Amino acid sequence: MNPATSPPGTTPAPGGPRSAPYDAFHTARARTGLVSRLYARAMGEDYPTEAAPFSSCDVPLLGLMAARLRMRPHQLLVDAGCGTGGIGLWLARALALNLDGFDLSSVAVARAAVRRSRFAVPAHRAAFRVAELEATGLPASTAHGIVCVDALGRATDRQEALRELGRVLAPGGRLLLTRATRHTTVPAWEDQASAAGLTVEHVDERPDEPAMWDRLYRLWIAHADALRYELGESQAQNMLDEAYRMLPMLPGRRAVLLTLRRPERVPSRRLVADTMAASVGRFRGGPAHQERTSQ
Repeated sequence: MNPATSPPGTTPAPGGPRSAPYDAFHTARARTGLVSRLYARAMGEDYPTEAAPFSSCDVPLLGLMAARLRMRPHQLLVDAGCGTGGIGLWLARALALNLDGFDLSSVAVARAAVRRSRFAVPAHRAAFRVAELEATGLPASTAHGIVCVDALGRATDRQEALRELGRVLAPGGRLLLTRATRHTTVPAWEDQASAAGLTVEHVDERPDEPAMWDRLYRLWIAHADALRYELGESQAQNMLDEAYRMLPMLPGRRAVLLTLRRPERVPSRRLVADTMAASVGRFRGGPAHQERTSQ
């Protein structure tokens, strides 16, 4: 979740003021394993130790994403808002994919590049770079799959980010997004997807996600002094502010994984006309029908 301070292969770019909080976030957490240990305690046996994400991504979500992507070996997966790269690298290794990960933080993508060897993913198959959700720098229709875990909330314009990710998807490709709303609210996911040229293929409920955040936030509060010592006053206070702000909002929270798909290419007019003619021929017992029945 970490909307204010959370993390959301390697090409530096000018970060500017937007990247500064995220660079500080990743720099502080790289100095200590305390935060990862608290995530592990909150998730229990569902904690993906190898991926070690600073997000709500657990082992069940990794497995679900691998299934929903429906990708073939050597296709391109994009990890949008990749942080330190664990999620994308885990999926790339599991599915034998090529990976392009990007994040707003140059500190994060530098760490992601270092982690490639831990997943036995060679450098020519996994690249990490600095980019924004609204401006990925990727050519149109190049990605066969995109994952964006707990990162869309960092976009300055969420709908523009969704359009950009939809632009990058190849026809038939899928974009997997973690989203949250209230159980009492009718989400606008269908309309948002349609505006980005996508369709909603699956909505998978994540009923255990709010309770995980509840446990994690309470651990942050209980370990406030240790966080201040390990991370410094500023980063620790950001985490504590988030915990106190978000805890009252967790009851009634609905968390899901959205699978959005870019439709296949629309057939050309000539192809449509040929198909219609063939259909008419079959209906009338014409040449198309005769050819089929003579085989």
